[in-house]
Amino acid sequence: MDDGAPEQTVTPQASVIPASKGEEKDTHDPASRFINRELSWLRFNRRVLAEAFDESLPLLERVRFLSIFGSNLDEFFMIRVSGLRTQMAAAAAERSSDGHTPGEQLAAIRRDLLPTLEHCTTFWTEGLCAKLRAAGICILQYAELKKKQRNLLRRHFKEFIFPALTPLAFDPGHPFPHISNLSINLAVVVRGGATQTERFARLRAPVSLPRLVRIPDEEKADSYEALGLQNITEPNFVWLEEVIAANLDLLFPKMEIVASYPFRVTRDADAEIGEDEASDLLTAVSDQVGRRHFGRVVRLEIGGQMPDRIRDILTVNLELAPYQVYTTSGPLGLADLAQLTTLELPHLKYPVFSPVVRHKPAQKEDIFQQIARKDIVLYHPYDSFDTVLDFLATAARDPDVIAIKQTLYRVGPASPVVRFLKEARENEKQVAALIELKARFDEEHNIVWAQELEQAGVHVVYGIVGLKTHAKMTLVVRREGADIRMYVHLSTGNYNPVTSRVYTDIGLLTCNLDIARDVLDLFNGLTGYSGKTDYNELVVAPASMRGRVLELIEREIKQQKTGAGGYIAWKINSLSDDQIIDALYRASAAGVNVRLQVRGTCCLRPGVPGLSENIVVTSVVGRFLEHARVFYFGNGGNEELFIGSADMMLRNLDRRVEVLVPVKDPKLRAKMRDSILDVSLRDTMKCWELLPDGSYRRRVPAAGEAPFDSQEYLMTAGGGWREE
Repeated sequence: MDDGAPEQTVTPQASVIPASKGEEKDTHDPASRFINRELSWLRFNRRVLAEAFDESLPLLERVRFLSIFGSNLDEFFMIRVSGLRTQMAAAAAERSSDGHTPGEQLAAIRRDLLPTLEHCTTFWTEGLCAKLRAAGICILQYAELKKKQRNLLRRHFKEFIFPALTPLAFDPGHPFPHISNLSINLAVVVRGGATQTERFARLRAPVSLPRLVRIPDEEKADSYEALGLQNITEPNFVWLEEVIAANLDLLFPKMEIVASYPFRVTRDADAEIGEDEASDLLTAVSDQVGRRHFGRVVRLEIGGQMPDRIRDILTVNLELAPYQVYTTSGPLGLADLAQLTTLELPHLKYPVFSPVVRHKPAQKEDIFQQIARKDIVLYHPYDSFDTVLDFLATAARDPDVIAIKQTLYRVGPASPVVRFLKEARENEKQVAALIELKARFDEEHNIVWAQELEQAGVHVVYGIVGLKTHAKMTLVVRREGADIRMYVHLSTGNYNPVTSRVYTDIGLLTCNLDIARDVLDLFNGLTGYSGKTDYNELVVAPASMRGRVLELIEREIKQQKTGAGGYIAWKINSLSDDQIIDALYRASAAGVNVRLQVRGTCCLRPGVPGLSENIVVTSVVGRFLEHARVFYFGNGGNEELFIGSADMMLRNLDRRVEVLVPVKDPKLRAKMRDSILDVSLRDTMKCWELLPDGSYRRRVPAAGEAPFDSQEYLMTAGGGWREE
């Protein structure tokens, strides 16, 4: 680890919300039973930041983790902090599960964040920048540039940057300008005119231009003079806002440039969609996306050199309280550091990993024959997503396929999945697609795909009023001789080939008749007016998932009490639902062994005497984003294992269409238990353990044992779920 890296226990000094006066700490007190959701998420993001500090990682991967930390934090303010601000403004009486008001939570968030952000800035300016420079990647301050470089940048500014800039004055004749969400801005102070009065203007850096401007070495600057900054190969960069600040005289001729100061705002991006009042959900979502750029400001980030008088202009006109202002001496918008990870420097990145392709089109046995012979589990990214694409492509082209039905949540740009659905329609198959328009931050992509599929003749459903459809399902109906057979793909992740390379997700390909009939019934409910809520095999939210999960937990309690032994092991993204947590506490009290691997938010307090001493909670943060959801119940030896789209959160259980599907084949189920779930739970390299006080401590191997990296193992020696 770097000098000054986060401690092995990840928690700030002031991360706990103070208890109210006279409040006793016992296992019946909400604050003693539950960890605050917002603070739990911030601790997750610090685990992401800890990867940036890890000197064992390739340098550009450390930069990538730092950019992810910044991007995560932006979304946290846009969604979670904005939600708390809305509650506080409405004087909402509702408290969090741990018993605290929105105002108390906002104060705790700031106390938690300030030392982390200061540490992060120091790490970038004094640590990572120096290591990048030693590796030949120079992030230069404008003052460090040589004369030829500055001359070249000025020419580039005139030709490419200047035309895209629009200075907006603020004075009695000009209203305070709109500051767009997450944009990099300069507060410019100029002086001029007969009275030499200081004036204020706002200047936004063009979002269409790279945040880091690539420049040549001084000795090569002459050779680029005729090309502008085209085709530069040297990894030297300067911040775009510094280039703009150095050339403000061209924007404000005959004015004295007194100073300029960078700033950035974060806006509320969680506007509610008025679905009940909307006659057209597509129009309602489109309107909401447009309003996102005008949401209320929830955070102002400023450079450390900004004087109080300029800060006050911003805070007053943006209607902000002092605690919403965050000052930094480092660069604003750390998410933009992701630009550096696109450099073609493979020696500074993870070694290339090639996933296993489970089925290739050239194989003698086609994908349908393979599924008919046995269920197939795909564990991405260790298994290639190409198998799923082959399943869809084969379905689109197979003359015996009658119909294809699919849910789409986040499919990404240039989606081959959409292309195959269009191809299927061109081949005169019945094709239905439920596209969830309300998938946050993917609304615009999904609107485009919905319209494109409609134009191709696909039956498109936009989702269900009041619910998000988060289930990941594909149903293929195929004529086989005199019979009809249905093939199903159910997954924990999205139909997105790009994220499938960096997210761990599990998919099941099966033609099990009971599962296929359930999927068909569920699609009928999503696209039509079916009121069916009971299913033979699927566990579906919001109809029955909460009740079924609680039943399964209670069954383990009974197994424990009868002497058969109770065991629960889950691998999920988030755990915050009060009822589920309380049920797990009851299981612990009964002696059930509970092992939870929760990547992100976890509001359960493990290891509390009399409450949860039989519960262990861990979190793995590594090369791949742990995204799979696996639910295992020992059931006295008659084990059950489910995979699905749902986390144990209120929104997933009550406000989304979610699906859990059981793995029916006993051999396959045992292989998944041993080679996926147990492997993850054994990690001692990238694993953090949650302590009763809500802090996290790095797990270390037992004496004499080598560290075990579950992701590395699965990339090299793993794959038991593939065995015949």
